[in-house]
Amino acid sequence: MRYRTLGNTGTVVSVQCLGTMTFGDEADEETSGRIIEAFIEAGGNFLDTADVYSKGISEQVIGRWLASHATDAEQLVIATKGRFPMGPGANDYGASRRHLRDALDSSLARLGVDFVDLYQIHAFDALTPLEETLRFLNDAITAGKIGAYGFSNFTGWQLTKAAWIAKVHGWAPPVTLQPQYSLLVRGIEHEIVPAALDQAIGLLPWSPLAGGWLTGKYQRDAVPTGATRLGTNPDRGMEAYGPRNEDEHTWRVLDAVEQVADATGATQAAVALAWLDAQPGVTSTILGARTVEQLQQNLAAVELALDDAQLATLTEASTPRAEVYPYGPQAVQQRHRAIVPGA
Repeated sequence: MRYRTLGNTGTVVSVQCLGTMTFGDEADEETSGRIIEAFIEAGGNFLDTADVYSKGISEQVIGRWLASHATDAEQLVIATKGRFPMGPGANDYGASRRHLRDALDSSLARLGVDFVDLYQIHAFDALTPLEETLRFLNDAITAGKIGAYGFSNFTGWQLTKAAWIAKVHGWAPPVTLQPQYSLLVRGIEHEIVPAALDQAIGLLPWSPLAGGWLTGKYQRDAVPTGATRLGTNPDRGMEAYGPRNEDEHTWRVLDAVEQVADATGATQAAVALAWLDAQPGVTSTILGARTVEQLQQNLAAVELALDDAQLATLTEASTPRAEVYPYGPQAVQQRHRAIVPGA
């Protein structure tokens, strides 16, 4: 395992993070415990959850495991999230001080701890002033309930605004962002990645295998079957399957992944994860798993180092389509020429 610091902090985390959305749902409690143990055995120390994962059950499963494995628990860096509804009341969701106070205390109780290393706002809340949210997070740090805070699913302008509000008020700054990011989803490179780099905010990509597409399990024009997420649960995500299957960009990317996998002898999943790990600003990639075997296969990616030519092959094949100025390839080329003499 390799390690990096968590954003602009001194906390050290593994470059692969164990995502626990499956705990209490696709993975029962016994399997979830074995997944945690396999992750730690491989050198992983960073675990990510959220209050809404299985409506609190994921945190409860983790909490019971932590209580029965005190020595290993001390080595883990724990992250959780709050923002989405956990009850029927008008104040049971959002990023207000009132809801986040209750959400954080409830998460700590389910986890059986009095402190988490990273607390994340699960999505932007347009109804609550950012000042209110950020002041609560700063107070939670001061109170010793959280070590640092970050966001998930924020846009570039939301991230930058939050960072500057914190700076103006002298509050603790955000240190991480969880975005959707993979070889098939690279739109964040237009605004979100530059914003994160500008503010020294570490990226924690989720869905790095694009819902299984980058593992080589799916075939062109074939309805998924068998031991795949869509094969075992067709109602989950099937509405997105058709458009992605019909998109030539998808198959151009998958062909490139297969080409590099054949050249390296690695799995296609490992190739996709290794490319993501090499991208600017990425601190730790979130790996979800339904079984120990699935986790171990993906953990192998940490040992794979792609060379420049292989990275270039993947980057070129997966480059997002041309968009309107200032996001298309011509605009990128013009920005390059503006800062590189003689280009």
